[in-house]
Amino acid sequence: MEKQYVVYVGSHTDTCDSKGITIFDMDVERGALRKRGEVEIDNASYLTTSPDGRILYSITDKGVASFRILPDGNLKRLNTAAIRGMRGCHISTTKDNRFLFVSGYHDGKITVLKINEDGSVGPIVQGIFHKGPGSVAERNFKPHIRCAQLTPDEKYLCVLDSGIDQMKIYRFNHETGMLTPCDIVRCVPQSAPRRLIFSSDGQYMYMIKELSNHIAVFHYDGSGKLPVFEKIQTISTLGKKFTEYSAAVALRFAREENYLLCTNAGDHSLGVFRRNPETGLLTQLNVLPISGRYPTDVNLFPDEKHIFVTNYDSNTITIFSLHYDKGNIVMAGAPIPVGQPKCSLVVEVPAE
Repeated sequence: MEKQYVVYVGSHTDTCDSKGITIFDMDVERGALRKRGEVEIDNASYLTTSPDGRILYSITDKGVASFRILPDGNLKRLNTAAIRGMRGCHISTTKDNRFLFVSGYHDGKITVLKINEDGSVGPIVQGIFHKGPGSVAERNFKPHIRCAQLTPDEKYLCVLDSGIDQMKIYRFNHETGMLTPCDIVRCVPQSAPRRLIFSSDGQYMYMIKELSNHIAVFHYDGSGKLPVFEKIQTISTLGKKFTEYSAAVALRFAREENYLLCTNAGDHSLGVFRRNPETGLLTQLNVLPISGRYPTDVNLFPDEKHIFVTNYDSNTITIFSLHYDKGNIVMAGAPIPVGQPKCSLVVEVPAE
């Protein structure tokens, strides 16, 4: 049976005509997206799925909303659960989909929620507020939790706080869902760590830093009593000629993790890096314009011959063919209109 894919794009809804989640049908062979419809939900600023791809979770003003992904790719709302805090900005789950973590940018809170057997979001297990002052910079003077991600062995939850320039590490209890503080990785002041991803072999972590426009590479070892993160590289997300203000935003692997992609707002560009799987180190191949403004996310077509970028300020999605040898991208078709897109997901659905 031929594989079919849909794309879900989450948007802010306060100041645009987007209803929240826009659904696109994906033509992999042609590298194209066709709008199917929209699902109404307030400020769907981050989306993720359950590990089996059957449930979609979305940030919303009221907390977290859950949807069943139907066989045709449409969404059926299951429920909305409160997080007893301000609107979140990032969601992740455990591999067994029993617990969900919500990162709070505005109130500096990490919230753990239980997931019910049907995939809907259950009650709050724990809420932890970060404390402490940041630097004097305008955007990071108090805690702002940007991202929370489990280590591949799921022993620890890594929580990035761009306000106080730290990665706080919590020991995770799989039975209760409770978090216990165990360590801190301090970042360069005013660097503002924003997102992290781990290599699938569990050895390397990649952290993108919003204000300093860098990617930090760490070697991870979770075999001891405490986690060990050894920084082995720091590399710029920008081209050599760029000197004005920019902010590094998104981070994603490509081509069996032999390449890494990032986006830069302000510079309005895409960075392409070659990755050495043995050493974990990155080599910058190119930084190129994305024909849009404020690229909030980058994603790949399943054959990885094309990529698409969500552009918040220009209210568009732009699609490119990606040539890995030199890190070049070539625009493929006209920009697709979508109101203030913040994130994107590619999900496989059964063929009709």
